[in-house]
Amino acid sequence: MYQNYLKRLLDLTCSLIAFCFLLPIGLIVTVLLFVANDGKPFFFQRRPGKKGSVFLLVKFKTMNDRKDANGQLLPDEQRLTSLGKFIRKTSLDELPQLINVIKGDMSLVGPRPLLVEYLPLYTSFQNRRHEVKPGITGWAQVNGRNAISWENKFELDVWYVDHLSLALDFKILFLTIKKVFKTEGISQQGHATMPIFTGASQS
Repeated sequence: MYQNYLKRLLDLTCSLIAFCFLLPIGLIVTVLLFVANDGKPFFFQRRPGKKGSVFLLVKFKTMNDRKDANGQLLPDEQRLTSLGKFIRKTSLDELPQLINVIKGDMSLVGPRPLLVEYLPLYTSFQNRRHEVKPGITGWAQVNGRNAISWENKFELDVWYVDHLSLALDFKILFLTIKKVFKTEGISQQGHATMPIFTGASQS
């Protein structure tokens, strides 16, 4: 009942309220990033959603487009700007995803949507994370975020799929607010966020 009907109603109601309430902050961040990123305040990327269906995710753009001598983009950690670090630290980069929730591509709570190119690398167990809609926050995010291994992240994602409930979603939302203020687990050492996932054996 909750997963099939009430969760979507909760997503739509809360995301609309949050979008209106946070709109002034979002406008300020948009202007700052417009200046800092040469007129490109937003980042768009195709991500897999429920059942692997691909949608266009939107976030605030926290990295510039600096390239090396060969015209290739520099590593993420070298393109992450000072303003971008602050926006990621405060999780403001996630705000535009409220639009994805309103559209129905995402949920407020669920496994984070990863890269499309990871899809063929998952085991059948890991692929179970796509049995539900991806979320702005999730069980893995409040239990280590990007500081934990890929293996642990997938285990937490699937645990959430098996235990999805209204009470668990409220718990995750509450813990997410605490995590934002503590700014924990934003990245793994030596990476802007997480190292690239290269296969099921990666820990």
